[in-house]
Amino acid sequence: MENLVNALEVFRGRKVLITGDTGFKGSWLSLWLHQHGAKVFGYALPPEDNSHFDALGLSEIIQHRDGDIRDYKSLSTFINEVDPDIIFHLAAQALVIKSYQDPKETFDTNVVGGINLLEAVRHHHGLKALVFITSDKCYLNKEVARGYTELDELGGYDPYSASKAAAELVFASYAKSYFAHRPSFGAASARAGNVIGGGDWSSDRIIPDCIRSLIAQAPIEVRNPDATRPWQHVLEPLSGYVTLGARLLTNGGGNVGSWNFGPPETAVHTVAEVTQKAIDEWGAGTMSISPSDEKLHEAKLLQLNCEKARRELSWHPRWDFAQTMHQTIKWYREFNEGVNTFASSSAQLQTYELSKHD
Repeated sequence: MENLVNALEVFRGRKVLITGDTGFKGSWLSLWLHQHGAKVFGYALPPEDNSHFDALGLSEIIQHRDGDIRDYKSLSTFINEVDPDIIFHLAAQALVIKSYQDPKETFDTNVVGGINLLEAVRHHHGLKALVFITSDKCYLNKEVARGYTELDELGGYDPYSASKAAAELVFASYAKSYFAHRPSFGAASARAGNVIGGGDWSSDRIIPDCIRSLIAQAPIEVRNPDATRPWQHVLEPLSGYVTLGARLLTNGGGNVGSWNFGPPETAVHTVAEVTQKAIDEWGAGTMSISPSDEKLHEAKLLQLNCEKARRELSWHPRWDFAQTMHQTIKWYREFNEGVNTFASSSAQLQTYELSKHD
């Protein structure tokens, strides 16, 4: 607990720019850092319907600007205006199925958008730190029964995974060519995935799909019930990003590298288990199995080895699978019952901070 609280306090009074602040993870991170005294700025596409960003009223408490990371001039102008101490780059096209439907948008956003961000950072010398977030799917998935380390091969079958692998290669090139020897500047990439938690309403994601069906009192349709994932609550990787960002800010330059954030390698559960746990926590519901689309490749086994973060950052997951599912469904149940989202999300942040790690 103490390590995380100390990391959060590093941001007090500092200017933090979060790309993708209107998204699921970005809205949680914006709220968290704001509540610890950071001056939060956001740059992202306008929030989608029913967004966590809008439900929190974040536009009233942080300084947000609508913008597209594919627009280099707009992005670089905003960075120069804000003159942030640190940037957390979360803006992305984050859906595998959507990447099949529109691969160009996916590569434009995740690769070209990433290049735009890195190029703007290259020309902005007042910045002290950058945390460049990609995904666990940047690894070439060989369906092996072990966690991938930061040194494993990158690659991707689907357009989304390939775009994240490409973004990592671009980041590594900028890091080695421009950032590694830049005085008083630290940059690192962060990899995490299979994130669940309150406030996510995306299509074709297991928890939002479960919640929509539960609210409608309809059966939850499951495509690949036996697929396993190391599910983690959204606050787990965010705590990793915060801890990493604090290290970069306090240690200065030379902290270039990549970092995995995820649950223990043994903590994998099937899609069917997640669905049944959601039903149990909700107190009602049924599940039905729908044939998966054979044309769309979807990994069945993928997990991370996070020993580097545990060893070098003293970062540890705090919530096991049962607590993760309990807190996730609790958030949606409270939302459905009309509980104030700002109060509900703030209470969950406090609960997480007070939790002990595994």
